[in-house]
Amino acid sequence: MIARKIWTGLATAALAWTMAATAAQAENVYRIDPAKSEVHFTLVDVLHTVHGTFRLQPSEITFAPDGNAMGGMIVVDARSGVSGNSIRDHRMTDEELKAPSFSTVTFAPRRFKGTLPASGDGKIEVVGMFTILGSSHEITVPMQVHVEGTQCKAVGSFPVPYVAWGLKDPSTLMIKVEKQVAIDLVLAGQLQSKE
Repeated sequence: MIARKIWTGLATAALAWTMAATAAQAENVYRIDPAKSEVHFTLVDVLHTVHGTFRLQPSEITFAPDGNAMGGMIVVDARSGVSGNSIRDHRMTDEELKAPSFSTVTFAPRRFKGTLPASGDGKIEVVGMFTILGSSHEITVPMQVHVEGTQCKAVGSFPVPYVAWGLKDPSTLMIKVEKQVAIDLVLAGQLQSKE
């Protein structure tokens, strides 16, 4: 009887360990390389269109290929915005993004719709929380994904209604600026199994 209980206990522990190990192996990490990734923004006013970029900080996304849950975070340096006009960039950084107080803008994915390809091309929609000026907003980002070996590239675009989300409207008496900015992401990095 005692031997049977010991055997049952060992079998249960072994099963639990196997399930935990399998779950750990099933979760992947997408480590995004800031040097190979890009964040572009486009803002239109009555006179012209402003194009600019921001830099990513080291970021990663976790996901299970056989489910739709995601985790991790994409981190953008709010102090790094450049558009080719130093006066405008200084105003954007200090007055609109308030980067001295809010040094990052983040996107924390929570789940995705669609199928992540094991290899080749695929399309997914990523749902997550976009945080700017300390306030979070749920958004959905359509992404085109290309996987080649352990290398992955994800490209997506989405609008940010920045005025509605609490940022200062840069419009003046003479120049009226659209109330949303278009964001284009190019995320390049490596897929790895989570240890």
